[in-house]
Amino acid sequence: MEIMENTNPLHPDDDGLAGQAADAAQHDAEDLSRKLADYESKLGDMRDLLLRERAEIENQRKRLQRDLEQARKFANERLLGDLLPVCDGLERGLAVQTADAGGLREGMELTLKALLKVAESNGLKQIDPVGQPFNPEQHQAVSLIDAPHAAPDSVVATIQKGYVLNDRLLRPALVTVAKAPSA
Repeated sequence: MEIMENTNPLHPDDDGLAGQAADAAQHDAEDLSRKLADYESKLGDMRDLLLRERAEIENQRKRLQRDLEQARKFANERLLGDLLPVCDGLERGLAVQTADAGGLREGMELTLKALLKVAESNGLKQIDPVGQPFNPEQHQAVSLIDAPHAAPDSVVATIQKGYVLNDRLLRPALVTVAKAPSA
């Protein structure tokens, strides 16, 4: 017995399977189109976010640069404001027409005190090491002298005071140092 194959394209069993396959393919295509639209939308959102973030970073960079320029420009504002009374004192001293050396000296001493007070309040400290051991990190020896009354390698005289700004050497003190006694 021979089984005959149905070659009729309009066979009802084949029609149902083909229709289901077509429906499934159409459903898959719609699903893929929907997913593609969702991903394109997400990609657009990501691009917008990226552009906004880049713009924000650029704005922050510009703000930081502007703030840094302002800080540099006005870094000495407090110091210079504190120095104005010292300048006023010097101007008042120069305006005096008398030849009183004692009064002039007293005015200069007061002005120097005011100047040193301003400098100290801004982190500047004097180095006047007379009587202390020689320290090559803060002192610069200009000469060695015989000084029997002083300890060897100690500072006998300060030629020019040194200065330290916030624990950093600004200028070493120029000093004369006692020689070690000859044997």
